[in-house]
Amino acid sequence: MNSAARIEAFLEMMSAERGAAENTLASYRRDLEDASEQIKGGLAAAQTADLRSYLDDIAARGFAATSQARKLSALRQFYKFLYAEGLRGDDPTGTLDSPRKDRPLPKTMSEADTGRLLDRAAWEANNPAEGDNDPLGARRMHALVEVLYATGLRVSELVGLPVTVAQRDDRFFMVRGKGGKERMVPLSGKAKAAMKAWLAARKTVPAWEENPFLFPAASESGALSRQVFARDLKGLAARAGIASAKISPHVLRHAFASHLLQNGADLRAVQQLLGHADISTTQIYTHVLEERLVRLVNEHHPLAD
Repeated sequence: MNSAARIEAFLEMMSAERGAAENTLASYRRDLEDASEQIKGGLAAAQTADLRSYLDDIAARGFAATSQARKLSALRQFYKFLYAEGLRGDDPTGTLDSPRKDRPLPKTMSEADTGRLLDRAAWEANNPAEGDNDPLGARRMHALVEVLYATGLRVSELVGLPVTVAQRDDRFFMVRGKGGKERMVPLSGKAKAAMKAWLAARKTVPAWEENPFLFPAASESGALSRQVFARDLKGLAARAGIASAKISPHVLRHAFASHLLQNGADLRAVQQLLGHADISTTQIYTHVLEERLVRLVNEHHPLAD
Protein backbone atom coordinates (compact mmCIF):
# COMPACT_ATOMS: atom_id res chain seq x y z
CA MET A 1 0.00 0.00 0.00
CA ASN A 2 1.58 3.29 -1.12
CA SER A 3 1.35 6.66 0.65
CA ALA A 4 -1.73 7.82 -1.26
CA ALA A 5 -3.62 4.62 -0.44
CA ARG A 6 -2.69 4.87 3.23
CA ILE A 7 -3.89 8.48 3.37
CA GLU A 8 -7.21 7.37 1.86
CA ALA A 9 -7.50 4.55 4.40
CA PHE A 10 -6.82 6.98 7.24
CA LEU A 11 -9.44 9.46 5.99
CA GLU A 12 -11.97 6.66 5.59
CA MET A 13 -11.38 5.63 9.20
CA MET A 14 -11.72 9.24 10.43
CA SER A 15 -15.03 9.54 8.62
CA ALA A 16 -16.52 6.15 9.48
CA GLU A 17 -15.26 5.64 13.04
CA ARG A 18 -14.67 9.16 14.35
CA GLY A 19 -17.46 10.94 12.48
CA ALA A 20 -15.08 13.67 11.31
CA ALA A 21 -16.75 16.57 9.49
CA GLU A 22 -16.08 17.26 5.81
CA ASN A 23 -14.02 20.36 6.62
CA THR A 24 -11.88 18.35 9.04
CA LEU A 25 -11.30 15.60 6.49
CA ALA A 26 -10.39 18.15 3.82
CA SER A 27 -7.88 19.77 6.19
CA TYR A 28 -6.27 16.39 7.00
CA ARG A 29 -6.08 15.59 3.30
CA ARG A 30 -4.37 18.88 2.42
CA ASP A 31 -1.82 18.57 5.20
CA LEU A 32 -0.98 14.91 4.59
CA GLU A 33 -0.78 15.25 0.81
CA ASP A 34 1.45 18.32 1.16
CA ALA A 35 3.77 16.44 3.50
CA SER A 36 3.84 13.40 1.21
CA GLU A 37 4.77 15.56 -1.77
CA GLN A 38 7.54 17.35 0.12
CA ILE A 39 9.09 14.26 1.72
CA LYS A 40 11.19 12.13 -0.58
CA GLY A 41 9.59 8.71 -0.85
CA GLY A 42 6.27 9.89 0.60
CA LEU A 43 4.80 9.35 4.05
CA ALA A 44 4.68 5.55 3.97
CA ALA A 45 8.42 5.14 4.48
CA ALA A 46 9.22 8.48 6.15
CA GLN A 47 11.48 8.43 9.19
CA THR A 48 11.70 10.85 12.11
CA ALA A 49 14.56 12.78 10.47
CA ASP A 50 12.49 13.20 7.29
CA LEU A 51 9.55 14.56 9.22
CA ARG A 52 11.74 16.88 11.28
CA SER A 53 13.26 18.27 8.07
CA TYR A 54 9.79 18.80 6.64
CA LEU A 55 8.64 20.68 9.75
CA ASP A 56 11.80 22.79 9.74
CA ASP A 57 11.15 23.59 6.08
CA ILE A 58 7.56 24.79 6.59
CA ALA A 59 8.75 26.89 9.54
CA ALA A 60 11.39 28.47 7.29
CA ARG A 61 8.69 29.13 4.66
CA GLY A 62 6.93 31.34 7.18
CA PHE A 63 4.04 29.14 8.26
CA ALA A 64 2.52 30.33 11.53
CA ALA A 65 3.12 28.23 14.64
CA THR A 66 -0.57 27.31 14.65
CA SER A 67 -0.31 25.97 11.09
CA GLN A 68 2.83 24.02 11.95
CA ALA A 69 1.10 22.51 14.98
CA ARG A 70 -1.93 21.55 12.89
CA LYS A 71 0.25 19.80 10.31
CA LEU A 72 2.16 17.93 13.03
CA SER A 73 -1.13 16.90 14.63
CA ALA A 74 -2.31 15.48 11.30
CA LEU A 75 0.93 13.50 10.99
CA ARG A 76 0.64 12.18 14.55
CA GLN A 77 -2.93 11.00 13.92
CA PHE A 78 -1.90 9.42 10.62
CA TYR A 79 1.01 7.41 12.04
CA LYS A 80 -0.99 6.43 15.11
CA PHE A 81 -3.54 4.93 12.72
CA LEU A 82 -0.86 3.10 10.71
CA TYR A 83 0.63 1.64 13.88
CA ALA A 84 -2.76 0.55 15.23
CA GLU A 85 -3.62 -1.14 11.92
CA GLY A 86 -0.30 -2.98 11.76
CA LEU A 87 0.69 -1.08 8.62
CA ARG A 88 3.78 0.23 10.33
CA GLY A 89 5.82 -1.04 13.26
CA ASP A 90 6.79 2.33 14.70
CA ASP A 91 5.56 5.91 15.11
CA PRO A 92 8.15 8.33 13.66
CA THR A 93 6.41 11.34 15.25
CA GLY A 94 7.02 10.12 18.80
CA THR A 95 10.08 12.28 19.46
CA LEU A 96 9.05 15.34 17.45
CA ASP A 97 8.55 18.51 19.45
CA SER A 98 5.49 20.63 18.92
CA PRO A 99 6.17 24.22 17.79
CA ARG A 100 5.84 26.82 20.49
CA LYS A 101 2.79 28.97 19.94
CA ASP A 102 1.43 31.84 21.96
CA ARG A 103 -2.31 31.54 22.07
CA PRO A 104 -3.89 34.99 21.96
CA LEU A 105 -6.25 35.80 24.78
CA PRO A 106 -9.85 35.70 23.60
CA LYS A 107 -11.65 39.01 23.15
CA THR A 108 -14.30 39.36 25.78
CA MET A 109 -16.52 41.96 27.45
CA SER A 110 -16.71 43.15 31.03
CA GLU A 111 -19.75 42.21 33.06
CA ALA A 112 -20.72 45.90 33.10
CA ASP A 113 -20.64 46.24 29.30
CA THR A 114 -22.51 42.96 28.88
CA GLY A 115 -25.16 44.23 31.28
CA ARG A 116 -25.47 47.47 29.28
CA LEU A 117 -25.89 45.51 26.06
CA LEU A 118 -28.59 43.27 27.49
CA ASP A 119 -30.38 46.20 29.13
CA ARG A 120 -30.42 48.09 25.82
CA ALA A 121 -31.79 45.05 23.99
CA ALA A 122 -34.54 44.66 26.61
CA TRP A 123 -35.41 48.38 26.47
CA GLU A 124 -35.72 48.35 22.69
CA ALA A 125 -37.86 45.19 22.78
CA ASN A 126 -40.21 46.71 25.37
CA ASN A 127 -40.39 50.19 23.83
CA PRO A 128 -41.22 49.55 20.18
CA ALA A 129 -42.66 53.02 19.68
CA GLU A 130 -39.37 54.70 20.59
CA GLY A 131 -36.87 55.53 17.86
CA ASP A 132 -37.02 53.94 14.44
CA ASN A 133 -36.32 50.35 15.45
CA ASP A 134 -38.25 47.48 13.88
CA PRO A 135 -40.41 46.08 16.74
CA LEU A 136 -40.15 42.50 15.45
CA GLY A 137 -36.39 42.84 14.96
CA ALA A 138 -36.00 44.29 18.46
CA ARG A 139 -37.83 41.33 20.00
CA ARG A 140 -35.68 38.93 18.02
CA MET A 141 -32.43 40.66 18.99
CA HIS A 142 -33.39 40.63 22.66
CA ALA A 143 -34.00 36.88 22.51
CA LEU A 144 -30.77 36.28 20.58
CA VAL A 145 -28.47 38.12 22.98
CA GLU A 146 -30.15 36.77 26.13
CA VAL A 147 -29.93 33.17 24.87
CA LEU A 148 -26.36 33.61 23.62
CA TYR A 149 -25.11 35.04 26.91
CA ALA A 150 -27.05 32.47 28.95
CA THR A 151 -25.74 29.47 27.03
CA GLY A 152 -22.42 30.35 25.35
CA LEU A 153 -23.62 28.74 22.11
CA ARG A 154 -21.62 29.00 18.92
CA VAL A 155 -23.33 31.46 16.58
CA SER A 156 -24.13 28.67 14.11
CA GLU A 157 -25.79 26.71 16.94
CA LEU A 158 -27.75 29.77 18.04
CA VAL A 159 -29.24 30.73 14.66
CA GLY A 160 -29.96 27.05 13.95
CA LEU A 161 -32.02 26.43 17.11
CA PRO A 162 -35.36 24.70 16.45
CA VAL A 163 -38.53 26.49 17.47
CA THR A 164 -39.35 23.61 19.84
CA VAL A 165 -36.70 24.94 22.26
CA ALA A 166 -38.90 27.96 23.01
CA GLN A 167 -42.13 25.96 23.04
CA ARG A 168 -41.00 23.93 26.05
CA ASP A 169 -40.53 25.31 29.56
CA ASP A 170 -37.35 23.42 30.43
CA ARG A 171 -34.40 24.84 32.33
CA PHE A 172 -32.04 23.03 29.96
CA PHE A 173 -32.08 21.97 26.33
CA MET A 174 -29.91 19.80 24.09
CA VAL A 175 -27.91 21.31 21.26
CA ARG A 176 -26.03 19.52 18.50
CA GLY A 177 -22.57 21.02 18.07
CA LYS A 178 -19.38 20.31 16.15
CA GLY A 179 -19.04 16.78 14.84
CA GLY A 180 -22.72 16.14 15.54
CA LYS A 181 -22.05 15.86 19.28
CA GLU A 182 -24.90 16.77 21.60
CA ARG A 183 -24.55 18.62 24.88
CA MET A 184 -26.89 20.06 27.46
CA VAL A 185 -26.94 23.83 28.00
CA PRO A 186 -28.82 25.87 30.64
CA LEU A 187 -31.40 28.61 30.16
CA SER A 188 -31.64 31.52 32.57
CA GLY A 189 -35.00 32.93 33.59
CA LYS A 190 -34.33 36.08 31.54
CA ALA A 191 -33.41 34.05 28.46
CA LYS A 192 -36.57 31.95 28.77
CA ALA A 193 -38.73 35.07 29.13
CA ALA A 194 -37.09 36.72 26.11
CA MET A 195 -37.62 33.57 24.03
CA LYS A 196 -41.29 33.36 25.05
CA ALA A 197 -41.82 37.01 24.10
CA TRP A 198 -40.09 36.41 20.76
CA LEU A 199 -42.18 33.29 20.15
CA ALA A 200 -45.35 35.34 20.61
CA ALA A 201 -44.05 37.98 18.17
CA ARG A 202 -42.97 35.29 15.72
CA LYS A 203 -46.53 33.94 15.58
CA THR A 204 -47.73 37.24 14.08
CA VAL A 205 -45.94 36.39 10.82
CA PRO A 206 -48.03 33.75 8.97
CA ALA A 207 -45.15 32.89 6.62
CA TRP A 208 -43.15 31.58 9.57
CA GLU A 209 -45.83 29.28 10.93
CA GLU A 210 -44.35 26.15 9.34
CA ASN A 211 -40.70 27.23 9.62
CA PRO A 212 -38.80 24.83 11.94
CA PHE A 213 -36.27 27.42 13.13
CA LEU A 214 -36.68 29.59 16.20
CA PHE A 215 -35.16 32.51 14.31
CA PRO A 216 -36.57 32.17 10.77
CA ALA A 217 -35.64 34.33 7.80
CA ALA A 218 -36.20 34.55 4.07
CA SER A 219 -32.88 32.86 3.35
CA GLU A 220 -31.89 29.73 1.49
CA SER A 221 -31.57 27.78 4.74
CA GLY A 222 -34.74 29.27 6.21
CA ALA A 223 -32.87 30.49 9.31
CA LEU A 224 -31.38 33.83 10.27
CA SER A 225 -27.86 34.07 8.87
CA ARG A 226 -24.83 34.51 11.10
CA GLN A 227 -23.79 37.57 9.11
CA VAL A 228 -27.11 39.37 9.64
CA PHE A 229 -27.02 38.65 13.38
CA ALA A 230 -23.41 39.86 13.65
CA ARG A 231 -24.29 43.07 11.79
CA ASP A 232 -27.36 43.77 13.93
CA LEU A 233 -25.42 42.99 17.11
CA LYS A 234 -22.87 45.69 16.25
CA GLY A 235 -25.72 48.14 15.75
CA LEU A 236 -27.17 47.27 19.15
CA ALA A 237 -23.75 47.72 20.76
CA ALA A 238 -23.35 51.16 19.21
CA ARG A 239 -26.76 52.22 20.56
CA ALA A 240 -25.71 50.93 23.99
CA GLY A 241 -22.61 53.12 23.90
CA ILE A 242 -20.22 50.22 23.30
CA ALA A 243 -17.66 50.35 20.48
CA SER A 244 -19.02 48.10 17.75
CA ALA A 245 -15.49 46.93 16.88
CA LYS A 246 -15.29 45.30 20.31
CA ILE A 247 -18.27 43.01 19.88
CA SER A 248 -19.27 39.99 17.84
CA PRO A 249 -21.31 36.85 18.57
CA HIS A 250 -18.06 35.07 19.43
CA VAL A 251 -17.12 37.81 21.92
CA LEU A 252 -20.39 37.17 23.76
CA ARG A 253 -19.57 33.45 23.83
CA HIS A 254 -16.20 34.31 25.37
CA ALA A 255 -17.93 36.61 27.87
CA PHE A 256 -20.18 33.72 28.93
CA ALA A 257 -17.13 31.54 29.68
CA SER A 258 -14.99 34.27 31.26
CA HIS A 259 -17.73 35.50 33.57
CA LEU A 260 -18.50 31.96 34.73
CA LEU A 261 -14.85 31.40 35.63
CA GLN A 262 -14.54 34.80 37.30
CA ASN A 263 -17.44 33.85 39.53
CA GLY A 264 -16.13 30.47 40.61
CA ALA A 265 -17.07 27.96 37.89
CA ASP A 266 -14.85 24.94 37.29
CA LEU A 267 -12.84 24.84 34.05
CA ARG A 268 -14.07 21.32 33.25
CA ALA A 269 -17.70 22.41 33.61
CA VAL A 270 -17.09 25.36 31.27
CA GLN A 271 -15.49 22.96 28.78
CA GLN A 272 -18.67 20.89 28.74
CA LEU A 273 -20.93 23.93 28.42
CA LEU A 274 -18.92 25.31 25.49
CA GLY A 275 -18.82 21.93 23.74
CA HIS A 276 -15.02 21.78 23.57
CA ALA A 277 -13.84 18.26 22.77
CA ASP A 278 -10.49 18.88 24.47
CA ILE A 279 -9.81 20.70 27.75
CA SER A 280 -6.77 22.32 26.10
CA THR A 281 -9.13 24.43 23.99
CA THR A 282 -10.86 25.74 27.12
CA GLN A 283 -7.49 26.53 28.70
CA ILE A 284 -7.34 29.80 26.74
CA TYR A 285 -9.36 31.05 29.70
CA THR A 286 -6.76 30.14 32.32
CA HIS A 287 -5.78 33.82 32.60
CA VAL A 288 -9.20 34.35 34.17
CA LEU A 289 -8.51 31.62 36.72
CA GLU A 290 -5.08 33.09 37.47
CA GLU A 291 -6.60 36.52 38.11
CA ARG A 292 -9.20 34.95 40.39
CA LEU A 293 -6.57 33.05 42.38
CA VAL A 294 -4.44 36.17 42.83
CA ARG A 295 -7.49 38.08 44.06
CA LEU A 296 -8.41 35.22 46.39
CA VAL A 297 -4.94 35.23 47.97
CA ASN A 298 -4.82 39.02 48.24
CA GLU A 299 -8.24 39.16 49.89
CA HIS A 300 -7.99 36.21 52.26
CA HIS A 301 -4.36 35.37 53.01
CA PRO A 302 -3.40 36.65 56.51
CA LEU A 303 -0.02 37.97 55.30
CA ALA A 304 -1.32 39.68 52.16
CA ASP A 305 -0.82 43.44 52.08
